Amino acid sequence: MRTLLRNFIIALVVLILLMGGWTWLTLHWSYSEGERAGYVQKLSKKGWLCKTWEGELALVTMPGTVSEKFVFSVRDDAVARRINQSLGKRVSLNYEEHLGVPTNCFAETPYFVTGVKVIEDPSPIGAPAALTAPAPAPPRQPAPQSQ
Repeated sequence: MRTLLRNFIIALVVLILLMGGWTWLTLHWSYSEGERAGYVQKLSKKGWLCKTWEGELALVTMPGTVSEKFVFSVRDDAVARRINQSLGKRVSLNYEEHLGVPTNCFAETPYFVTGVKVIEDPSPIGAPAALTAPAPAPPRQPAPQSQ
């Protein structure tokens, strides 16, 4: 009976160590990384037990087109503050994709934003282009009359 209990405890400890190692690996190793530009339309801290920053970035390519949403998570409070300060401005978000995280307690999405940069845009998307007057037409010369 004692060996059965001991084997159960050893198996439980090994299982906990494996799950802890897998969680650490998925949080510290990124599958991909990249950059997305657009306008942050939502950023909120949410969750019942584990509070995480979750947001949406509207990716607008050209005026009049339907925007695509990029959902992301922020694990660093300093980065979340910088994103909140840049609301309403066009931004570029640096992100890492972490696949296989075992629980959404760390983030609701696999995309973890690691940096933000405000894009100084001389003509914001949707602003009318500067209108230029057409060049005036040259004056018309009367046609010579033949007799």
